[in-house]
Amino acid sequence: QVQLVESGGGLVQAGGSLRLSCAASGRTFSNYVMGWFRQAPGKEREFVAVINWSGDGTYYADSVKGRFTISRDNAKNTVWLRMNSLKPEDTAVYYCAADDTNVVTTDNLEFDYWGQGTQVTVSS
Repeated sequence: QVQLVESGGGLVQAGGSLRLSCAASGRTFSNYVMGWFRQAPGKEREFVAVINWSGDGTYYADSVKGRFTISRDNAKNTVWLRMNSLKPEDTAVYYCAADDTNVVTTDNLEFDYWGQGTQVTVSS
């Protein structure tokens, strides 16, 4: 299995930027499709972005398209989420997840491994 640890969350003003990191350990990182999800208080966990094993295939939720960028470095066992032009509605706990089926998906039920989450708070 793989262990995931997120970092990089924090408090930022609207319009600002943050970069989240997810460090993986355990099984071969390049075997996994990696995704970012988020959960706001009182809401269900929702898909944010996903990247395929090689890094050349990405997909985003409409709400973040054009503002967020997912990327990965298999040599560093790390996936990032660059978040620009942040809005108060982006406030949530952000989770990194790994899917070992090698199929790009936005369904959180398909992801097998999860990090503990990192809080992102955007003030207006």
